[in-house]
Amino acid sequence: MTDSIVPKPSGAIPDRSLYERRESGVRSYARAMPRQFGKAEGVWMHDTQGGRYLDFLSGCSTLNYGHNHPILKQALLDYIAADGIAHGLDLHTDAKEDFLATFEDVILRPRELDYRAMFTGPTGTNAVEAAIKLARKVTGREMVIAFTNGFHGMTLGALACTGNAAKRGGAGVPLSHVSHEPYDGYYGPDVDTADLLAQRLSDPSSGLDAPAAILVETVQGEGGLNAASPEWLRAIARIARAHGALLIVDDIQAGCGRTGGFFSFEGMGFTPDIVTMAKSLSGMGLPFALTLFRPELDQWSPGEHNGTFRGNNHAFVTSAAALRHFWSGGAFQADVARRAALLEDRLQAIAAEYGFEVRGRGMMRGVNVGSGELAASVTAACFAEGLIIETSGAHDEVIKVLAPLVIDDAVLATGLDILETKIREAMTTDYAVAAE
Repeated sequence: MTDSIVPKPSGAIPDRSLYERRESGVRSYARAMPRQFGKAEGVWMHDTQGGRYLDFLSGCSTLNYGHNHPILKQALLDYIAADGIAHGLDLHTDAKEDFLATFEDVILRPRELDYRAMFTGPTGTNAVEAAIKLARKVTGREMVIAFTNGFHGMTLGALACTGNAAKRGGAGVPLSHVSHEPYDGYYGPDVDTADLLAQRLSDPSSGLDAPAAILVETVQGEGGLNAASPEWLRAIARIARAHGALLIVDDIQAGCGRTGGFFSFEGMGFTPDIVTMAKSLSGMGLPFALTLFRPELDQWSPGEHNGTFRGNNHAFVTSAAALRHFWSGGAFQADVARRAALLEDRLQAIAAEYGFEVRGRGMMRGVNVGSGELAASVTAACFAEGLIIETSGAHDEVIKVLAPLVIDDAVLATGLDILETKIREAMTTDYAVAAE
């Protein structure tokens, strides 16, 4: 193992008094990773005390192409140097035209998809709000069906569709007009939850109102990396169509290559009515969200849904560069699939040693260690060795690997070596013995 692929954590914890004095207590990641970061490139983050950390978090799948990819960075620098438009509301700009043309040529046409693009506010929750608002407008209905363990955002409409009790508890008002139905596998492998939903919707006495939309993640990023089967997803699509509801796929975390294709539903035999995207859409961590929908659903009147930052021109530039560089042709997607197989095999070997379960799909994988306390202990130990990694799931029991899609095989193996070692060490502690 060469020094170039070995993390070099810093033991020094910087003065945090300014943050404790001025920043809200709502901060979370900084509590588990108390360092001052100052630089990042590729798969590495550097703190200001000289430490270097391998990033298996990737901004919660916002940095699928790594930090400051040189091609994307140069495209942005050139645009800024030429005094390109930074902010333009929804005006036509060169950057927007280039993004739309590239998205059409590189993504939509090869997949035979015909979607209109709606530039919402800059985050994923804005895209979800627009999607459910449009579904209600088009159908004239109020009810939205979401699923157990789903996560869709923190603004009120998206939060109503989110299952997490702690997140919902912060709303301060009732979160209504959403029914949370069981996700694929929620009751175990022998219960077909799609069939249960079909029964409920077909029974006029079930108490479930006709929905405007069914909102689903193909892999639940925050809910524990639960991955729905293609068969289940196709059944949900048929149910939506049969009952006049619009099918919304939330591809904010699972999209942009994280689960294989550019869209997470590719090759599964159904086409969503609406797709929400954000996170790695900009390619470089710039705020950028998009709601895609079939042209006949474009029933908005001008300005009916808007926002000051609807369409980030700097993000248009880096996104178009990312689409051209990574998605023109199939080489990148094939390489991601190959690397995903390496990741799965390695996690399966780690899990098998302790009877754990591997979850997820593609490069969106994790190990369910059965306990949030154990998962937290492992991830803290990983951070002390220079590996940034987080947890997920209803009880934070899943250790979640979201390495950049461009990570070198040897560097990926180095990070997984650390994870394996820390799981083994944790399983030999007094805690692990007591947990048994």
